[in-house]
Amino acid sequence: MRTVNMREAKTQLSRLVAKAADGEPFIIARAGKPLVKVVPLDAPTTVRRLGFMEGAFNVPGDFDTKGQRNTERLFGTQD
Repeated sequence: MRTVNMREAKTQLSRLVAKAADGEPFIIARAGKPLVKVVPLDAPTTVRRLGFMEGAFNVPGDFDTKGQRNTERLFGTQD
């Protein structure tokens, strides 16, 4: 992986970023000490898995109405 100094990165940033986007990551260094690594963003790093908890627990059929009578008693019904 190529290492470039800060000055070179400043003067050639567009070219370096274009190369990184094409799959050639690079490291920016200051005084020979690596500071950051520039890599392309291919895809999100986190993957959301829909339905991964399916079957792990049961939701009662009356879930939406649980406590409804008590709530109506406390607050009255809105008509």
